[in-house]
Amino acid sequence: MPIRQKIFAIFISLTIFIAIFELVRRRKLREEYSWLWLLTGTGLLVLALWYDLLKIITRFIGAGLPASTLFFFGIVFLMLINLHYSIKISTLTNQVKNLSQEVALLKNRLDDTA
Repeated sequence: MPIRQKIFAIFISLTIFIAIFELVRRRKLREEYSWLWLLTGTGLLVLALWYDLLKIITRFIGAGLPASTLFFFGIVFLMLINLHYSIKISTLTNQVKNLSQEVALLKNRLDDTA
């Protein structure tokens, strides 16, 4: 890997680390989600520093170029994130429905007693 690309990849992964720590510090991102992004930054840093590992993974999965491997894992990562958020949204939707039903029942009971 050319030195400019390696420096850029290291810069990107360190930027991810700093951004994640700052978002957690400002309470914009919960700690339970930060581990996934920190793991992603660590993976990028490892691949930037150890390019031969990326070549080994590329040969193992049968891809033509290391860039194809990165794009493939990027797409898989995004799909897993979308699946996780879909599960969270479904759970929250059910919780909101249950809460609104409970509020309606309590409001009805309050109106009956008044």
